[in-house]
Amino acid sequence: MDLKRVCVFCGSNPGQDPVYSRAADALGRTLARRGIGLVYGGGSVGLMGIVANGALAGGGEVQGVIPKALARQEIAHEGLTKMHVVPDMHTRKAKMTELADGFIALPGGYGTLEELFEVVTWAQLGLHAKPIALLNAAGYYDGLLNWIDSAVREGFLRPEHRRVLLAGSEPDALLDAMTRYEPPALEKIIGTEET
Repeated sequence: MDLKRVCVFCGSNPGQDPVYSRAADALGRTLARRGIGLVYGGGSVGLMGIVANGALAGGGEVQGVIPKALARQEIAHEGLTKMHVVPDMHTRKAKMTELADGFIALPGGYGTLEELFEVVTWAQLGLHAKPIALLNAAGYYDGLLNWIDSAVREGFLRPEHRRVLLAGSEPDALLDAMTRYEPPALEKIIGTEET
């Protein structure tokens, strides 16, 4: 899988533990070092600003996508390679998906998970075959991964659907896994078997 640009979903807050900020900076710098462009939500605050600044510090390409209404709230980043100002959240997500060859979620809240699960659902439905990963800094996503594994055990997710979401705690290894990613054959979702 050729990764020219990766979309990073992350919080507009830095979180309580400085490990999250370090992970965001490391991811931004790693993307730049590997010649992979960053696509993200366009803000200058929280983990959004940190991942963007890390990529910029490494000489990387950084494209932000921000809805007009959030440009003040998320304090639109002034120093990006390119900023796309869009009318709404739906357009934001569509534009980020269009620009990216893969997706990584850093720690974040509802918005991060909403963006993540939309692209995961699209992969489950076969609407794209791009790799999706969690940068699981300090085990932040352990509970979520346990829930997903439980959904497989309980019959709400097929094992092959579980495999569309990669996870790791180190940016280089995670990007290597994304480069090797081969989408599983996704024929049917649960509950559609013929009887």
